[in-house]
Amino acid sequence: MSRNPHALVLLPGLLCDRAVWEPQIAALSGRYDCIVADYGAADSLASMAKSALESAPSRFSLAGHSMGGRVALEILRNAPQRVARLALLDTGHQARPEGEAGEAEAAKRYRLLDIALSQGMRVMGREWLRGMVHPDRLQDEALIECILAMIARKTPGIFAAQIRALLDRPSAEPVMRAVRCRTLVLCGRQDGWSPLARHEEIARMITGARLAVIEDSGHMTTLERPQAVTAALEGWLAAAD
Repeated sequence: MSRNPHALVLLPGLLCDRAVWEPQIAALSGRYDCIVADYGAADSLASMAKSALESAPSRFSLAGHSMGGRVALEILRNAPQRVARLALLDTGHQARPEGEAGEAEAAKRYRLLDIALSQGMRVMGREWLRGMVHPDRLQDEALIECILAMIARKTPGIFAAQIRALLDRPSAEPVMRAVRCRTLVLCGRQDGWSPLARHEEIARMITGARLAVIEDSGHMTTLERPQAVTAALEGWLAAAD
């Protein structure tokens, strides 16, 4: 594959697809070749990273949201020379904790899978959404429908595979400490799933990283506050190395 300095690879999060990046694609596609990864039925972050790399040019800018941020760090673990710039949005870096905390996380995730299997993906999505968006945005019918439609396009089998990938996630701290490309770390101020304090820690670990806080937003920043997120990405893409 030939080098494309204007390629931007976008990595969706759990149960998300191109729609989670659609506002940014609409704003950036005239200047950047936006490529959205599709993980298929992959059940590990490493295999998700492998599939994203297979569809990407030889060198590109890379942005990942939520689980996509963890996939981005796996790409950095395996092919750092291909990544020109890195953006990590509403994500995390730690492995699943051991003991009771780790078991509680697994139980919470599998409870949602049980709902998906017994009542359908949209019903599960309404339960999941309660902690995913700013409380004030739960009455935003267009936003909620966009997210539920994404979830409904996935199957319980894909949900189960992505749960396995997240529960088996490795620590990305060594990868972050080795990053040397221009990096943006972005988080919604009211992100209850991947809180701001975690992103402050990530930004401290990555040399020269810039932290951007999106006000009045929960976890789904790209859709909740699309203009603010797009502006942050534009600044990250345009800045000189």
